[in-house]
Amino acid sequence: MTIEFETPKPVENARFLLQTVADNMMRPVSRQFDEQEHTIPFSYIEFMHTAMKAMGAGSAGSLAPSDEKKPEDPNKPKRAPIAYQVLANQLEMLSWGDVGMYLVTPGGGLGAAAVQAAGSPEQKAKFLARFNEEKPTFAAMCMTEAGAGSDTSAIRMRAVLDEKTNEWVLNGEKIFVTGGEKSYIERPEFGKGFLVIWASIDPTAGRAGMRSFVVEAGTPGVKITKLEHKMGIRVSDTASISFDGVRVPFENLLGSPTVEKTTKGFKGAMATFDATRPLVAATGVGVARAALEEVKKMLAEQGVTIRYGLPRQKLTALERDVIDMEIMLKSSWLMVMKAVWMADNKQPNALESSMSKVKAGDIVTKITQKAVELMGPLGYSREYLLEKWMRDAKITDIYEGTGQINRLVVARQVLGYSGAELR
Repeated sequence: MTIEFETPKPVENARFLLQTVADNMMRPVSRQFDEQEHTIPFSYIEFMHTAMKAMGAGSAGSLAPSDEKKPEDPNKPKRAPIAYQVLANQLEMLSWGDVGMYLVTPGGGLGAAAVQAAGSPEQKAKFLARFNEEKPTFAAMCMTEAGAGSDTSAIRMRAVLDEKTNEWVLNGEKIFVTGGEKSYIERPEFGKGFLVIWASIDPTAGRAGMRSFVVEAGTPGVKITKLEHKMGIRVSDTASISFDGVRVPFENLLGSPTVEKTTKGFKGAMATFDATRPLVAATGVGVARAALEEVKKMLAEQGVTIRYGLPRQKLTALERDVIDMEIMLKSSWLMVMKAVWMADNKQPNALESSMSKVKAGDIVTKITQKAVELMGPLGYSREYLLEKWMRDAKITDIYEGTGQINRLVVARQVLGYSGAELR
């Protein structure tokens, strides 16, 4: 099977709708929500929930395409799977509009992706179905701790089974949880969300003892202790959350309760990132495209045109810079497309996933910084969104595995080293 570069019809239809959303619901209020940090854009959330349900988007905005099998029409030619390709295009367009607002699009995010990757059929039916209900619903993944950032093997969150009640008891604290406040705090406007918590059921087993648990909104013992004030993506909440004697049902464990000597359970959970890192990369591409298009528009308004086709030595420095930005943008998008195509076709994509994430984090930082540089005082001014996009850009290189960690993943895949051998 070969990768096809023709845009599938479902992608074209979705992009047309999302372009309208980005132009009319995101860009006009982008500055407002950037300056009013943590203000919830209820009208955007309600509209997107309704629109994505009408589009049949499954667990809307979840980064986890549904694996529900729909009956095929025998009279129509069989079509290659495109679920992740559709999502990548949707996320790129919404992030072109405003990546912070994209992050508050209702849906399961990484929380739903974890359930999709490691949950049983019963758990998927129970937790993922709520994203298609009447009210918009959120979920989040809680992994990072004060002493365990990129090194997930250092996680100290504990989960102990109370055999008398057959409940898991969770204790610890998580930080930098994207969407954590909306996923846990119960509001009349939203459905019942949940958090997916990474914890150890056997600290002596290292990564083999790590498991993930679903903690539903409103569960006693959970407390939002802090909302971060951030450089970018300011409309999205990033929370610190404490867990003090939190009890969850036995069946809320994702995966096996048995600790084996292998790291199979850990690897199964980490498969979440192989699917979602290219999608996060797509959001970075969207921000980079926004900045590049704005630069070209501003230059055109000043009568500056880019003379494509000339030898490089005959171009001005400004023309070379713009062309280099375009090359970076297009090469990054092609890497995203390869990684999501592999995900759609059930091919192992750990290498391509991390490569796309590294590339997108690199190019969005460079393109937005160059955009501000080329426009000088106008780029630095808050009159335009260029400086905001520069602030929004850097998170692409940080969350879902930093650029440094993903480079390690790439090196291990290419050179054939284990995590213990190459750190």
